[in-house]
Amino acid sequence: MKKIFFFFLFSLLILTSCKEVKVVDNNNQFKTGVFEIPAGKNFVKETIIRKDSIQISKYEDHIDTLSIKWKNNFFYTLRYINPKNEMQKDPMFVQINKVYKDSYDFTVKIGFSKFSTKGTIYKIK
Repeated sequence: MKKIFFFFLFSLLILTSCKEVKVVDNNNQFKTGVFEIPAGKNFVKETIIRKDSIQISKYEDHIDTLSIKWKNNFFYTLRYINPKNEMQKDPMFVQINKVYKDSYDFTVKIGFSKFSTKGTIYKIK
């Protein structure tokens, strides 16, 4: 009798501890929308609008249009559509390092140089 009781109790425990886990797919949450990089170390305040394969960057009194190509959900490349100087002719390789609810930490590398910097982008819309 004790064995049946323990078997029943163990079975009940197993069945009640199993519950469905819903996974929310936010893989594309940063591919479109309005974003902001706050002013801070290495950055001026920048507002970014992404739609399809275009990114519009607004900072101070400048507006730049860049093409954006996603390799996967954690790596993309930016290129100025109309570069104004030699440095803007190089692609920018962006690696997403850590994802939060409405933001992500990134590292950007310009061209094939050793220059890289880190920052955080916040999705505001």
